[in-house]
Amino acid sequence: MTIQLGQTAPDFVQDSTQGPIHFHSWLGSGWGILFSHPKDFTPVCTTELGAVARLAPEWARRNTKVLGLSVDELKDHTAWEADIAETQGSTVDFPILADADKKVATLYGMIHPEADPKVTVRSVFIIDPNKKIRLTLTYPPSAGRNFDEILRVLDSLQLTDSQKVTTPADWRAGEEVIIAPSVSDDEARKLFPQGWKALKPYLRLVKLSADHKTPSVP
Repeated sequence: MTIQLGQTAPDFVQDSTQGPIHFHSWLGSGWGILFSHPKDFTPVCTTELGAVARLAPEWARRNTKVLGLSVDELKDHTAWEADIAETQGSTVDFPILADADKKVATLYGMIHPEADPKVTVRSVFIIDPNKKIRLTLTYPPSAGRNFDEILRVLDSLQLTDSQKVTTPADWRAGEEVIIAPSVSDDEARKLFPQGWKALKPYLRLVKLSADHKTPSVP
């Protein structure tokens, strides 16, 4: 199955390290990140889950739940968490789906047969409070993910959902943003009384005032 931006994230019920997960109910009214890893007790995955665990305060600040997945058994997940805590210095405090029947992996197109028909690729999905898919990423099994980038996109999505702006290349929370092309100059004067810098009529950069800051900016 091909998951596309804007479609409703497929719902499911699957067992996890924190009990059965009914996905849409578990997400509630917040944001969610679903990410898969190829196999338990593998080196890259161990560092990734440690990284996600260390970012727990950042996910919380963004009202975002994270959910891992692999096609290994629940007993393997539980044993592996001890290794992650020992080697990465972080306790895994989020659930990991035990998708041994590949139900969720199939729903989300996480298995790429020509790469490896037995395991999931490194997929990432950001899901908004309306249960819509807002980002998809697919990494090869050998490359660990950059979760700072996932946080960065999450900040952009949350900001641009609340303001009539978009974010430029390499944007970080607190930096200048772009006034959306759909906003006329007259409307922009009302929305952004602090003024803006127009590099071109379609490229207007504005520094948001303090009350427009994203959750990641203290």
